[in-house]
Amino acid sequence: MDRDLNQHTHWAPPEGFHPVDSQVPGVIVYAPMPEQTDIDRAVSYACPNCGANTGYNVAAGGVACEYCGYVAPVNAERVGRSAQDFEFTLETLAQARQGWGTQRQVLHCDSCGADLSMPAGALTTACAFCASNQVNIISIPQETLRPRFLVPFKIPPEATVPRAKAWLGKGWYHPDALAGNTILRRFYGIYLPFWTFNTRVEAKWQAEVGYQKTERHYNAHQKRWETRTRTVWKWENGRVHLNIEDLLVSGSAPKHLSHRILNQLHPFHLGDLVTYTPDFLAGWQAQAYETTLTDAWEIGKRTIREKAKKACYERIQSNQVRNFSMSADFNDETWCYILLPVYLAAYRYEGQVYQVMINGQTGAVAGNKPVAWWKIWLAIAAILAPGALLVLIGLLLTLLGGVGIIAITFGIILFVIGVIISFSLYQHARKSEAQ
Repeated sequence: MDRDLNQHTHWAPPEGFHPVDSQVPGVIVYAPMPEQTDIDRAVSYACPNCGANTGYNVAAGGVACEYCGYVAPVNAERVGRSAQDFEFTLETLAQARQGWGTQRQVLHCDSCGADLSMPAGALTTACAFCASNQVNIISIPQETLRPRFLVPFKIPPEATVPRAKAWLGKGWYHPDALAGNTILRRFYGIYLPFWTFNTRVEAKWQAEVGYQKTERHYNAHQKRWETRTRTVWKWENGRVHLNIEDLLVSGSAPKHLSHRILNQLHPFHLGDLVTYTPDFLAGWQAQAYETTLTDAWEIGKRTIREKAKKACYERIQSNQVRNFSMSADFNDETWCYILLPVYLAAYRYEGQVYQVMINGQTGAVAGNKPVAWWKIWLAIAAILAPGALLVLIGLLLTLLGGVGIIAITFGIILFVIGVIISFSLYQHARKSEAQ
């Protein structure tokens, strides 16, 4: 017995296996190590002709040197929506590669706390998220999962500022100085992390549904037949089947990046997905995910449940519903970690920080910008003035013995319409400034 115990104590796992996280306390689980490929080995981005640093060039579609014109094509396969997904198992997590696959440094912002992966040797003096110059280079272990696919940049860097200036110049209630040359001078091309999820959902619903029923009855007091309508409530139930494909959930934390603005850049066309290779990141910034797979899946499930709830309501043949309940079963859940291209710039205006983003694939622009509130208040005064003036004229006519009730009535109607329009204008302006 002692000999068997001694052999168990010195047991070693087979070659090529390593320990992974276990959900059972006191039990060690071993899984095969991921195979090392060329992507795991050191990659150099020095130009073989002149020795200068190279980077991925959007126009050339490869790693290029801006000094001597050297271009090397990127060895990546276009996979589109047929990109292979992972299942939610410990084995797939353990076998997933980690890090970026090349030597990179991390830029940390002391102001907003954001971390950005940058090419080794790159220099910058400002944070792309908050425009702060309180930045420094730090070293962190590459313990995050490696992205499997990405959508390359298609919009060249030189096209970003003109697009942003055109967008900043739109809107009469914004400061006139926004479209000037001093607000935005540079965009940072950043590969942002996203999780994609696929699943099949079966939703079962139950609710009381109200139907209008018209009845005829005899009014003894009026001595005539009349019709009346009443609501008849019936319990109903049903099922809805949904196939969810490529549901995107951002891996960036909302405290650094406005998800409201980011969502306005959608859609991204995932038909352009290619296999990940560090070549695409040469000369570009990238962000590792801050929202973990588990948290992202919880966000995704909430979104999917809302989609299922909407689909259930569409099956109900009435707009009168009460006591609605639904259960949703998820099957064949899979996930994938990808990078999507976004240009990001932050600027300061009168002490406030604003973000502008450009979809690096489609060129769509979104962001927040300050409001010249004096223009808003002047416009609201102009909208409310006609109604208020008519009411005042009507009151004067009434006091002088004239018939001013018509003017008062029209004045009140105009004033109420003006209040509705003014409130909508105010809300729109506030939304423009919101993060």
